Amino acid sequence: MDKEKLLEKWLKDELSPAEQKAFEQQEDFPLHEEIIRGARQFKASHFSKPPSYEEFKANLKKAKRPVRVVRLNTFIRVAAAIIISFGLYFAFFSNQSTTVETLASQQNTVELPDASEVTLNAQSTITYNKKNWNKKRQVTLDGEAFFKVAKGATFDVLTDVGTVTVLGTEFTVNERDSYFEVKCFEGVVKVVTLDEAHTLTQGKSFRLLNDQSILSEFTMRNPEWLNNITNFNSVPFIIVLEEFERQYNIEVTTENIDIDRIFTGGFIHNNLDDALKSITTPLEIDYKKESKNKIVLYSSKK
Repeated sequence: MDKEKLLEKWLKDELSPAEQKAFEQQEDFPLHEEIIRGARQFKASHFSKPPSYEEFKANLKKAKRPVRVVRLNTFIRVAAAIIISFGLYFAFFSNQSTTVETLASQQNTVELPDASEVTLNAQSTITYNKKNWNKKRQVTLDGEAFFKVAKGATFDVLTDVGTVTVLGTEFTVNERDSYFEVKCFEGVVKVVTLDEAHTLTQGKSFRLLNDQSILSEFTMRNPEWLNNITNFNSVPFIIVLEEFERQYNIEVTTENIDIDRIFTGGFIHNNLDDALKSITTPLEIDYKKESKNKIVLYSSKK
């Protein structure tokens, strides 16, 4: 029987011995008991005593409405139900998760309740629950982030594509639409998707792109984007353009360019002209600035 049904029967005093035992073993039982004790402090209104039976009968005949008698026990439990409802309402809103997000061309470092650190790349979001952190170290990620996890219980990073599980390590997770990548910089990382699972050690990475997975190695000691540099290794050009827009907070449009063409290279985050040259020159692409926040790329081939 579910918790709500048990609570309902408990409030009506209809639990069997077995159900009562199961109800008392629930985590919330002490709270319910405390609410009942508080409800018992409610007192019925004071009623005056008539001086005689004859006067009582006379007053009774004058009454225009019937009097409904409610057992005190029923009143207590109804009051308890109301208090529980308010308690659950406030408990729900006091137990909301914490969300941190970054804007375009922005990075932000967040310290979690156990002193673990998360650095968010541009246009990324993490969500976690401070209240339950000691019971469950869990972060939901949309975007890209670098994690420095303090040693302790299992630490999970949840994404739409898969779950990354560690005990204490340094790693990055990048989850953007059809692109998913995990890099382990220290320790051991377990990556689980719908179709496969991998254990990554230092210098190993896992990438899932357009339903194709790749295991590879790298030599850098920290994510390059922490130093305002983004690099790519054999990715469709559209992924490069999307990251370019995030880092410079601009709109990029293309004319007669194959955006699925494979690109290897990178760009810096603090000089727009140099960054544009880095991604266009290798592919023989020209560009023009239509406005402060809009750039058009077109083929330079004649």
